[in-house]
Amino acid sequence: MATFSSSSSSLAAKRLEGKVALITGGSRGIGECTARLFAQHGAKVIIADIEDQLGASVCNDIGHDTACFIHCDVTVEDDIKNAVDLAVSKYGKLDIMFNNAGLINKARPLVDSEKSEFEKVMSVIVTGSYLGTKHAARVMIPAKSGSIIATASVASVIGGSGTHAYTAAKHALVGLTKSAAVELGQFGVRVNCVSPYAVATKLLSGFTEFDQLDDDGFEKLMSLHANLKGHVLKAEDVAHAVLYLASDEAKYVSGHNLLVDGGFTIVNPSLLALDPAALPK
Repeated sequence: MATFSSSSSSLAAKRLEGKVALITGGSRGIGECTARLFAQHGAKVIIADIEDQLGASVCNDIGHDTACFIHCDVTVEDDIKNAVDLAVSKYGKLDIMFNNAGLINKARPLVDSEKSEFEKVMSVIVTGSYLGTKHAARVMIPAKSGSIIATASVASVIGGSGTHAYTAAKHALVGLTKSAAVELGQFGVRVNCVSPYAVATKLLSGFTEFDQLDDDGFEKLMSLHANLKGHVLKAEDVAHAVLYLASDEAKYVSGHNLLVDGGFTIVNPSLLALDPAALPK
């Protein structure tokens, strides 16, 4: 019969005590929420972003004894390398790499889309996560431990929920996650991704039809299409999923795409709207 240690409650209180985490795109949205949550759970946090003022402000709010900021363009390898090196030089190690930086282009028909836009989205989401994974692995392999996590999306498993570039990038990100998990697993390093349904963040302003909506309006619109009723997805909910994957509670979870979508991707919503009386006899 399984038994549980009496220390489990204290573990839950500080699930990342003594851990060091690097978060790209950590100045706002899911990244900011995760940085704050990680700090609450005892982690030292490095926020890496191109938004210098926002990032510095978040660190000031969290506290400089717990968080620090570094300018980082995830498409520039030296920037990623420097961020990882900062974690090691400042805190002596890197336990958690959260490849969260993302980008979405304007929604437009495929025939009207621009190659440069497609390549930019792929560069930030796929190349950025590749570089983050590469340099995190560089320091995690010798330590024979670590957790690498990427922010994917429901667009990683279905079509039509994002632009062509965004959907292609998120599908590729899941592939990268699985491939890296296979190689790095032999060194005790776990690699996973989290795929949320739509969250009201500045990133979604890239969709033309959402430009005029505030957070409440966006959430109400998304709730109409959501499968799970009575709840609204917040950035904090995604941060808690990332916290689980980062913590020792997920010590045997690797190569997994954790969907935080209220069941959105498991059913065609048009089927739920069918009137049984209208079906052929």
